[in-house]
Amino acid sequence: MNNAVNNGVWSGSWVAERLGVQLVGDDELKQMLGLALRRNPKRAHLLVSNVLGKHVPQSPSVVYGAGFALGRRVRDLLGAEEAGAAVVLGYAETATGLGHAVADGVGDAPYLHSTRRPVAGVAPAGGFEEAHSHATSHLLLPEDPALLAGDGPLVLVDDEFSTGNTVLNTIRDLHERYPRRRYVVVALVDMRSAADAGRLADFAGEIGARVDLVAAASGTVLLPEGVLEKGQALVARYEAESAAEGRSSSAGASGLVAQFPAPLKGEAGAASFAGDGRTTPLGARGTARSTPTGPHPADNLTHPHPTRIDLHWPPGLPDGGRHGFTPQHRTRLESALPAMAARLAEALPKSARRVHILGFEELMYAPLRLARELEQVAEGIEVRYSTTTRSPVLAVDDPGYAIRTRLVFPAHDDPADGPGERYAYNVAGAGFDAVTVVVDSAADTPELHAPEGLLAQLTAHTPHVLLAVVPSYVPGAPPASPERPPMLSEPLRGPAFSSYAPEEVGWLLQDLSDVTLEAPTEEREEAIQSGGAHYAESLPVEYQPSEQYQALFHTALEETAARLAQAAGAVTELVLAERSPRPVLVSLARAGTPVGILMRRWAQFRHGLELPHYAVSIVRGRGIDANALRWLAAHHDPRDVVFVDGWTGKGAITRELADAIREFEASDGITGFDPEIAVLADPGSCVRTYGTRDDYLIPSACLNSTVSGLISRTVLRADLVGPHDYHGAKFYRELAGADVSVAFLDAVSARFPEVVDAVEAAAKELLSADRAPTWEGWAAVERISEEYGIHDVNLVKPGVGETTRVLLRRVPWKILARAGAGADLDHVRLLAEQRGVPVEEVAELPYTCVGLIHPKYTRGATGADGKAVNL
Repeated sequence: MNNAVNNGVWSGSWVAERLGVQLVGDDELKQMLGLALRRNPKRAHLLVSNVLGKHVPQSPSVVYGAGFALGRRVRDLLGAEEAGAAVVLGYAETATGLGHAVADGVGDAPYLHSTRRPVAGVAPAGGFEEAHSHATSHLLLPEDPALLAGDGPLVLVDDEFSTGNTVLNTIRDLHERYPRRRYVVVALVDMRSAADAGRLADFAGEIGARVDLVAAASGTVLLPEGVLEKGQALVARYEAESAAEGRSSSAGASGLVAQFPAPLKGEAGAASFAGDGRTTPLGARGTARSTPTGPHPADNLTHPHPTRIDLHWPPGLPDGGRHGFTPQHRTRLESALPAMAARLAEALPKSARRVHILGFEELMYAPLRLARELEQVAEGIEVRYSTTTRSPVLAVDDPGYAIRTRLVFPAHDDPADGPGERYAYNVAGAGFDAVTVVVDSAADTPELHAPEGLLAQLTAHTPHVLLAVVPSYVPGAPPASPERPPMLSEPLRGPAFSSYAPEEVGWLLQDLSDVTLEAPTEEREEAIQSGGAHYAESLPVEYQPSEQYQALFHTALEETAARLAQAAGAVTELVLAERSPRPVLVSLARAGTPVGILMRRWAQFRHGLELPHYAVSIVRGRGIDANALRWLAAHHDPRDVVFVDGWTGKGAITRELADAIREFEASDGITGFDPEIAVLADPGSCVRTYGTRDDYLIPSACLNSTVSGLISRTVLRADLVGPHDYHGAKFYRELAGADVSVAFLDAVSARFPEVVDAVEAAAKELLSADRAPTWEGWAAVERISEEYGIHDVNLVKPGVGETTRVLLRRVPWKILARAGAGADLDHVRLLAEQRGVPVEEVAELPYTCVGLIHPKYTRGATGADGKAVNL
């Protein structure tokens, strides 16, 4: 981990040398603490913690782990019974996140932190003063006053324990109102003098309660006589020098911004490389300096404004412990964190390798947990975390000083004590590729977005700035809805979008027909397998079938139409019998859409029902379109929604949908959607609502858009799809001459009358059968992946439909065909021949065929001869 000693230089040595301040105590003390100077009439020096996540960017796992470990020690000290009755109280602003992490470590302890932000309608349950702070008044504003009224232990958490005055003030105030038998004081460092330690023991005896202390390290600061005056004079001198050189931080300029890496040790006027990529004259060694306040011409050409991220924070979940945070709140947060971190990760630029999550004053815990979750899921990215502060500290460009750079900006949350400066330390010049600012909605104000505001300051020093806003929790107020427009757009319909009749399907998509999204198959495969792009960010060039292939399609359709009609009828009867008498069909675009239309036609043919049918996007690894679900929930009962797809392969989309629905319920609080998919064919045994489990040719799999209403596969790309947009797709109007979408549906529907008896018998048999998924397809895929040395199940595509997709859209390596498979594979063999891909017969294969994507793709590694084959 980063610590306060780098390259043998302690980050407190600059202050120690000039003021004679000494830090003595445990060996790890100098690893945890550095020193800086501040403009404060009560205490000139500042102990700068390296594990707190306030002034020094640090790994979020280190920050959270430090607090959590202290909480575990408290639990061990108290024992299980007393720990179960404990309440944890953290101090604003620096220890709000630390205290919350301690509460997590204690176990099921509710958490509250003090605050300097009055909240209208919430009466204070207590308050106290912090003697050495620049902002002294603390309020306690629990939503439930009984939180402080129990007789279990009260655990008080601060970043440092110095004189003990703050703790004494707190205990004195609370003990008079809510007396209890035991208190535990927790701090990262115990820096009391011997005399102050005795004061705490005497006070415990005075009130008749036990007071324990838990700290990660202990020691003391030895201050020579006159250090306060000497420190104040030193601060004044350095700030005056900076002002005289035209590098002050007045009027909200991004002042006192210095180089973050160890500077070149040179004479006055030497040039040093600044953290934003520009050279800036360097004054006398150890002097604070600023970089220009405006953005560099080369900065942010593609991202001139911060990118807003919609986290989908769970409605009604507190943003922190200002009004109390219960074990139930903790459970909800833990459930929602993976999805929120995934949204953060998706919004980051693909080139980002060093990312900073910047919290906001008292809002420390939510950004910390988001940062820690991001650190765990974002491979190849170094994540750091810190927060802004109202504490003014001198910045000095010296490796022996703890605050190397400083950004200055106006307060942006309408503070009760009036406007003033706020600060972000050691962020500018740190070489971050992206900074994500996390604030609560009370701080998402015009001041935040102003030309001199925090976002503008950051934009001048990092290529990418992002903003995530957590709803400010106010007791008694209705839960804030996730950010979204007042109304989502109505579904797209043919003939304006797709070649289907308007009543057949409504597309909950946005039209991207005018955007060029196609890329050559080989280039897409290379980008996808290298991790440089997601498959949903581009489209393959539409395959134009030869006359031979089109003839094969029509032959297959003629031979299988009755079989398809029976399967469509059977699955529809299952849905009507088990799911809803008036289901809302929601097909997964685009392979599921022809099947959804066939099911709708069967319900009309057999039962006279006019079922609503919509098509939505789902993307492997990214989930279902949440805006589409919101539209559906606003217009239909979610319990009536039945998701429809064409077939199952190994079941990846089945699992993806189940995960996405759970995530949606957690983020939006909307329940009732059933993730069980209804399919024509379930050869992988992944679902219980199907027409058949045979693996046979569904002719719609033979083609792309020309059998799917001329609609492309769906697209999800951050620059095209905003937080309030549906996923996108293209309408290939220019392919109308080759379109067989309606012809396919009509050919199958024409067979409905002749399969009525067969459907009735099949439905009766299915309704009485054990249809529980066995997932045997997934097991087979895992086995094939290992046997063929692929070691990635995503590159194994089982079943006739998925194999066809591999040959049409990806870079195939080889095709495995079950020995004796007949006409169902004619089109597969033809495509494989055209692409130069070998077909290998396998005796024991649970599917009719399996397509293998080239496992170590480099451009040109396409067919049997290792050469790309042009279709």
